[in-house]
Amino acid sequence: MFKLNFLKKKVNFKRLKYTIDKSSEIGKIPGNGLRRLALSDEDKEMRDLFKYWMKDSGLAVRVDDFGNMYGRREGDTNQSPIVVGSHLDTQPSGGRFDGILGVLIALEAVRTLNDYGIETTRPIEIVNFTNEEGARFEPPMMASGGLAGTFSRDFIYTRTDREGKSYGDELTRIGYDGKQENRLKDFFAFIELHIEQGPVLEKENISIGAVEGIQGTNWLEVTVTGESDHAGPTPMDMRKDALTAASKMVSMIENKAKKYGVSATVGRFSVSPDVVNCVPGEVVFSLDLRHLDNDIRITALNEMKKEIEVIAANRDVSVNIKNLWDSETAVFNNVIVNMISETSNQYGYSVKRIPSGAGHDAKYMNDMGPTAMVFLPSVNGKSHDVSELTLDKDIEQGADVVFGVIQKLANYDKELG
Repeated sequence: MFKLNFLKKKVNFKRLKYTIDKSSEIGKIPGNGLRRLALSDEDKEMRDLFKYWMKDSGLAVRVDDFGNMYGRREGDTNQSPIVVGSHLDTQPSGGRFDGILGVLIALEAVRTLNDYGIETTRPIEIVNFTNEEGARFEPPMMASGGLAGTFSRDFIYTRTDREGKSYGDELTRIGYDGKQENRLKDFFAFIELHIEQGPVLEKENISIGAVEGIQGTNWLEVTVTGESDHAGPTPMDMRKDALTAASKMVSMIENKAKKYGVSATVGRFSVSPDVVNCVPGEVVFSLDLRHLDNDIRITALNEMKKEIEVIAANRDVSVNIKNLWDSETAVFNNVIVNMISETSNQYGYSVKRIPSGAGHDAKYMNDMGPTAMVFLPSVNGKSHDVSELTLDKDIEQGADVVFGVIQKLANYDKELG
């Protein structure tokens, strides 16, 4: 068992709420949401404020060549650090909490350590990862993936947004193109707090989710090519309509998802020429496929691909399936997951072990070292939307748990496995 002295101390929620409110002003959009895309002017403004907060808290600030920001609090030794954080970028019509809470709660935990003059054996580093959302530059979790070696620097720098602007150029433009030697190289443990982005915790009236792992994910882009013709003179039985074929494919994907119990989403769908009186000649749509069991996910994926080809042949159109991104299931460190559960219980907060249905930077951090996540309830399960909400009481309890777990890990003298 761990010493319980830290349980007499909790975070300063009034201060934490202030930082959340200040963050919520940067990139604010109607409906109480945020639009703070990676490497945008709004992202720069938030980064500048976060950098000020870190320095004001006595942290040594550095930025790596992916734009990841770090704030280091020294320990009594120079052992590998405890790292805690998430991301500050949002979706185009995103919410105020998402990964933002993970960064600001990490900052509050360090501030609370400072308030009480608490020293730790290991250093503690807080981190803001670049472009976690993937809303502007695809794929998501790019900068944490760069740290883990999944993506090369050249690959990351040459990703472009829909206006043709590159990651590398925009990183330089906002002044956050740091040095390669500043990258996080190793750590003793990584913790990421995040909102659940699903309905389970709220539905079961649970305060804390101790996350066991992240579902594997596949992203595809499907291009269906037929022939564009005049809507009037072209007989129905002579058409090569890309839209009717694509619609059949989307319906099939939904049915296969139900069969295998996977999550399948067609989130992007474009039609060309997109004119009322023209037969659609081309359709491009995306497919996001997820499941905790890699074998089930891959089986469902392969069957969907096969059926897409069959539908294309039957409809006399051509199809091209492009793999955009693959991510295997991540299983988190059981010692840390247990520590999150134990700390929650010691504070008197309800807790449930739970998988993550969404991808997070912790996915790639898990490839580098012992990792786990803390989830907080999402009201109505909403996320990536202006209606996203996590209640104050849940935020405060999550911050207390992270504060407690950080102290335990920063003074832990055993192997995490």
